[in-house]
Amino acid sequence: MSEPILTLTDVVVAFDALRAVDGVSLTVPRGQRRAIIGPNGAGKTTLFNAIAGAVPPTSGKILFDGHDVTRLPPHRRAQLGISRTFQITNLFPTLTVQDNMILALRGLSPRKFSLFGSSDTDATEAPRIAAALTAARIGERANVIVKEMSYGEQRQLEIAISLVTTPTMLLLDEPAAGLSPSERSMIAEVIRSLSRDITVVLIEHDMDLALGLVDYVTCMFEGRVLVEQPPEGIRRNSQVQEVYLGKPRHA
Repeated sequence: MSEPILTLTDVVVAFDALRAVDGVSLTVPRGQRRAIIGPNGAGKTTLFNAIAGAVPPTSGKILFDGHDVTRLPPHRRAQLGISRTFQITNLFPTLTVQDNMILALRGLSPRKFSLFGSSDTDATEAPRIAAALTAARIGERANVIVKEMSYGEQRQLEIAISLVTTPTMLLLDEPAAGLSPSERSMIAEVIRSLSRDITVVLIEHDMDLALGLVDYVTCMFEGRVLVEQPPEGIRRNSQVQEVYLGKPRHA
């Protein structure tokens, strides 16, 4: 097993008396595809928010790529290589795909502070944007206004935006939510084709999709890690069936 890129130790996120994340410890090896599953209210998105920096842990430690990021704000974690998508699309609908990509790329650059910056891409930005759009299978859609795209294409654009900053870890929060079967297949193809230089951690309620994409699964229940196993073990695990997939029926 390769060295870990992400290590959580006894992470707690509490909102008053509610422990949304209750002492979670886990390790994600570099290059792994990891799914975090569990029923609604299990703490999955809160855990994502703690990893990305959107909410501070009440206690515990988060290490990313050798750095203690427990108290770092989201933009510092992004600069270290953490990128994420959200359950709900988070785009500029009246701008083009290209403009959305430029804004994302410059969000981590000193150029964002320039009042006289150009909207044109420079020699380093253009190939990065083109590569990210190609990876997301929307390379030919650069000049399209975002609101004119299908919802599936907008989800692909979100993945492209998360890739353009060349992350080393990608957090995907329900990337196939609200998509048709054909759109889910396209998202699965995009994720499956990502370089193993990028570690992928995803939350996904479509179990067939999630288990078909990942190497390892963490199942959460009531804020805690219930079980961690490869996908085939998860399919057969009676605890997972009971709390998430539903109890198996008997003939």
